[in-house]
Amino acid sequence: MKFFYKILLYFQKHGYYVCQRIADRFGMRAKLVRTSFIYLTFVTLGFGFALYLFLAFWIKIKDSLYTKRSSVFDL
Repeated sequence: MKFFYKILLYFQKHGYYVCQRIADRFGMRAKLVRTSFIYLTFVTLGFGFALYLFLAFWIKIKDSLYTKRSSVFDL
């Protein structure tokens, strides 16, 4: 049972980051974005989950390509 909670904690820490980034981008609350993905998943029979995975992949690629530099001299 402890293994299950470790997996759950891992997904809660890293999985909600996508919703947080989307909410920050649009100036919304993250809770609203999370519930929207949940409702979209139930209504469209999995399309919301596929969209969530696509956005997570896109954010990962974007973060690896565009790094935040603090000054011009960090090049």
